Amino acid sequence: MKVALYARYSSDNQRDASIADQFRVCRAYAEKQGWRVVEEYSDHAISGARRFCVPASKRLLPTPCVGGFKWCWRRRWIASHVIREDIAGVFKRMAYANVKIVTLSEGEVTHLDVGLKGTMNALFLKDLADKTRRGQRGRVALGKSGGGNSYGYDVVKRFNESGEPIRGDRTINSEEAEVVRRIFRDYVVGKSPKRIAVELNRDGIAAPGGGDWGFSTINGNTKRGNGILNNEMYVGRIVWNRQRFIKDPETGKRQARPNPAAEWIIQEVTELRIVEDGLWNAAKARQAAIKTKREDDGTEVQNSFRDRRRSKYLFTG
Repeated sequence: MKVALYARYSSDNQRDASIADQFRVCRAYAEKQGWRVVEEYSDHAISGARRFCVPASKRLLPTPCVGGFKWCWRRRWIASHVIREDIAGVFKRMAYANVKIVTLSEGEVTHLDVGLKGTMNALFLKDLADKTRRGQRGRVALGKSGGGNSYGYDVVKRFNESGEPIRGDRTINSEEAEVVRRIFRDYVVGKSPKRIAVELNRDGIAAPGGGDWGFSTINGNTKRGNGILNNEMYVGRIVWNRQRFIKDPETGKRQARPNPAAEWIIQEVTELRIVEDGLWNAAKARQAAIKTKREDDGTEVQNSFRDRRRSKYLFTG
C-alpha cells in the first residue's frame, strides 16, 4: 500500500524539529503496517483554523486522483488541520479518489470523525480564543499591555517562581521616547507627517519596523487609534478592545472591525507617559482643524480627503 505523510505545526513558538519528529513517528507507523511512503508534505507555522488552502495542502489535495493510497496524519485527526466547513469537501474528494485518511492515535477517519469531531474542534478553537482574550483583558486591568508593543517602549522579560513568563510589562525606551516627542512637536508647529518622515529618514533614525519612516506610520488612523499621533499610550492610557479581527474565510487573512466605544477597556498607566497633555492636546487640535472647513455661512463641516490633499500643480483649482 502506498502512503503519503502530512505534518504541520501551527505556532511561531514551535520549530521545524516538530515536523521532523512527526515524520519520524509516521514513518515508523507506516513501516509497522507494511506501507510504502511515496510522498511527504508539511506546513510550517500555519494555523489549522485557516481554510485548507495553505501551500502543502494545495498540493496534496489533487494528488489522490492518481488513486489507491492512504494519507497518514501525525496529529489526532484531520480536523486539527482542516476547518469545519472544509472537512466534508476534503473527505469526499479523498473518498472519490479511493484514498483513505489515517491518524496515528485514532486510526482511519470516518464520517463520524468528519461530522462530530469537526464540530468539536471548531468549538475548541472558539473556546481557546475566548480564554486568550480573557487573559489579555485581565492584564490590561492590571495596567499591563494586552498584546503587542508600541514604539517608544521595551518589553520587560520577567518570570515567576514557576519559571513561567510574566507577560504585559513595558518600560519606556528613552531614545525612542524622544523621537516620539520630536514627532509631536514638529506636527504641532505645522509640519506634515510626510515632511516629518522625510526628516527622520534623513537623520538616520530607524522606524518602528527597523526600515524607513512613512507618513502613514506617523499619521495613522484617528478612529482606529493607530499611528504615532493617535496612540494614547503616549499620554499614559491603555485603550484595549478598540477593534476586533475577523478572518476572511477565503484567504485566511485577518481584517479589522471597529468595536463600539462602550466596549473599549481603558486603563490609566501614568508611569508609561511619554507626551505631556499640553503637547498631546495641541496635536489633537491641529488634527481637528485640518479635517474641517468653513462654509460661506460660517458653519464648520468635515471636509473630505480630496479637499485636504495638496494640489499637484501650482494653478490647480
